[in-house]
Amino acid sequence: MSDAPEQPQLYLITPPQIELESFAQTLARVLDEVPAACVRLALATRDEDTLSRAADTLRAETDARDVAFVIADHTLLAERLGLDGVHLSDAARSVRHARKTLGDDAIVGSFCAGSRHDGMSAGEAGADYVAFGPVQASALDDGSYAELDLFEWWSQVIEVPCVAEGQLDATMIRKLAPVTDFFGIGEEIWRHDDPVAALRGLWSEIG
Repeated sequence: MSDAPEQPQLYLITPPQIELESFAQTLARVLDEVPAACVRLALATRDEDTLSRAADTLRAETDARDVAFVIADHTLLAERLGLDGVHLSDAARSVRHARKTLGDDAIVGSFCAGSRHDGMSAGEAGADYVAFGPVQASALDDGSYAELDLFEWWSQVIEVPCVAEGQLDATMIRKLAPVTDFFGIGEEIWRHDDPVAALRGLWSEIG
């Protein structure tokens, strides 16, 4: 997952629960529709056997397409399985440990909600990218979100690439495209019967 070009790149996030074989086929179709920079395995389970089987199966699809593959919050499992890296959900707190564990070549990402301070701290600690979100309020959380001016400021001042994720729709993608490096897209497409068509609709806003 390299520095982003002028146009944002796709960063796919798996659903929290999947039927592995059918999802692997769906993931392959989605990756063939829009080239992605990275796929994040973000299952809700903590069972390492389940996570390992999922990682091995889905990594076959990402490797075939030269797409980076990271796992959410399981640094030691990322090391054991030889994955490309880890995505951390605790802002900057685990970044240095993950970097030390996985080495300089691994991808270490950090989710920092809507906090400019946490984003800067994560970057200083060695994160390769920082993710902000959700990008608009949702009834499912406390209503806080990462505002447009955060992305505008970050793109002007900070060199660490950023990911916009959570509550994305066509309008937000259009607004954020000039000021973000990656769009983290997950449930926005997986909840549809045809994720490929859903992604095609969202991604038509890029450019």
